Amino acid sequence: MKAHTKETQATMTPAKALEFLKQGNERFQNNLKANRNLLEQVNDTSEGQWPFAVILSCIDSRVSAELVFDQGLGDIFSVRIAGNFVNEDILGSMEFACKIAGSKLVVVLGHSKCGAIKGVCDNVTMGNLTALMSKLKPAVEAVKEPSENRNSGNADFVDNVAQMNVRMTIGNIKSRSTILNDMFSKGEIGIVGGMYDVETGVVRFFED
Repeated sequence: MKAHTKETQATMTPAKALEFLKQGNERFQNNLKANRNLLEQVNDTSEGQWPFAVILSCIDSRVSAELVFDQGLGDIFSVRIAGNFVNEDILGSMEFACKIAGSKLVVVLGHSKCGAIKGVCDNVTMGNLTALMSKLKPAVEAVKEPSENRNSGNADFVDNVAQMNVRMTIGNIKSRSTILNDMFSKGEIGIVGGMYDVETGVVRFFED
């Protein structure tokens, strides 16, 4: 499989980009990697890059976007931060990826058993982590049930908060970036959320 070029990126649509990622995750689940020469891709991308998607995911060592979507060099922009939320710098990076570099899809990828989400459910405070946790707190508050056992020991609650965090992050992208929201409204890019299951390797994309 060759690295993406300006020409192949130009033929990409948001729907096609999403399908590429779905197919890549299916290969990952079945341990069937696409045939690609990474050293050849190094050479092919030495003069430029044409990624078709930008993926915001957690720093969790089990959730490498390039691996779980079976992508090579030059295929995707990968943004990683504990809890997969956005700030000004991440939004700026996404704007560069889409408006300048031509990516067609923004993916916010949460995952099961997320340590950052568990931390905020347990009200963890520690150094700079305290400020990071505060960015995730709105997702905890938005999940109303249950009224008890709202901590990391409740696996369903943790996953519900993780999913809510993905949805709220998508909302923040649209409300805080006029560039990305305008591109989305015009159909130039897609903005989707998904959850990665650390037990199965399956990515489930949100339908809405």
